[in-house]
Amino acid sequence: MPFRILFFWWITSLTALLLTACSSSSDHGEEPITPDEELADCTVMIYMVADNNLSSLAYDDLEEMKAGMAKVTKSNVHLLVYIDTGSTPRLVELVNKGGTVTEHVIQTYETRNSCGVAEMQEVMDDLNGDKSLIAKKYGFIFWSHGEGWIPSSSQVNTRWIGQDTNPGTHYMDIADLVGFFGKYPKMEFVLFDACFMLSMEVAYALRDQVNYVIGSPTETPGPGADYTSLVPAIMEGGDNMALQIAKAFYEPYEAKYNGGEGNSNASWTAGVSVGAIQTEGLGQLATLTKQLLAHVEAVPEELQQTVFNYDKRKLTSSLFVGYYDTVELMDQLLPSEDFATWKVAYEAVLPYWQTTPKNYSGYTGLFSMERANGISHYIPRTDRTKAAESYRQTDWYKDAGLVQLGW
Repeated sequence: MPFRILFFWWITSLTALLLTACSSSSDHGEEPITPDEELADCTVMIYMVADNNLSSLAYDDLEEMKAGMAKVTKSNVHLLVYIDTGSTPRLVELVNKGGTVTEHVIQTYETRNSCGVAEMQEVMDDLNGDKSLIAKKYGFIFWSHGEGWIPSSSQVNTRWIGQDTNPGTHYMDIADLVGFFGKYPKMEFVLFDACFMLSMEVAYALRDQVNYVIGSPTETPGPGADYTSLVPAIMEGGDNMALQIAKAFYEPYEAKYNGGEGNSNASWTAGVSVGAIQTEGLGQLATLTKQLLAHVEAVPEELQQTVFNYDKRKLTSSLFVGYYDTVELMDQLLPSEDFATWKVAYEAVLPYWQTTPKNYSGYTGLFSMERANGISHYIPRTDRTKAAESYRQTDWYKDAGLVQLGW
């Protein structure tokens, strides 16, 4: 049964527009600021890296996006989709005219590596000059395979975010994504329609680029998000846009949940878990974590045996990373009073978290989510030295004082 390791990834194109059209100066002198009443309410990019075994599911989701856009009543919104299923990648806008949605083709491309920074930049550049896309809020959805924080170079056969298999096999490291997003204005949300992306390390890396990171700490359903519900939630969203999006991701699967009975990609009854991390409080959480860990001793191998793990692959597998529950980890590391203080700060950065009683893993089948709390955290292994070395380069490792644990 196909399952979704990397869901959907939202396109970076609109942010480039901001630099072009909203910058205070340029080579040609001062540029006029667009009055707020002339801005679009929302511009969102869905970046579908589906040149892999998810290609057929990508077409299904594209049709759902059109059905969802047909429900949108607002006219001053824009939904852009870049889709690469292995042949004729294209950038389109889904346009709703009186309830009929059509693809307005902006650009088509030759076969390419859609995980490449240069290729993503080209897509962005193809939107420059269209001032109608300048908006009050921006969002990005990354649709593909996903593998949390770990760089693709750190482990054999590991995926990061996005998998493109033609020509060759390519992935995008989070560090590259952060660098790319860093060129543009801050987005309201990034939604990862992909597996394992709701991790402390990923959210912290993106804290300066986005207000909310939405995704799952474990594997996500093969069919992807229900875009028939998700697109209206995005386009009609108000002040609580990110929380409405997270609900629209979770609730359709909650309604279908049947303990996995009769589960298939056509009728997904095996549940899902979805969270929305508010990045504003992550800096405070990192500082507090560093303070509380100052005199803590920890043996990684012992923690790996006792902390809830969202990664159900075999420990001996080259694919295994280990996505451990952050709350259980800190509960075991800290004295009770310190943990209570830390938990308050943690809850402030996770305003939305829901899970069905069980989730599905393509490796082991259904598993209980009883001890899950929403955000994953890495615990290094002595037998995976490259991964441990890479982990020490993450901002979360540095700012949260994990060096104090001897990690």
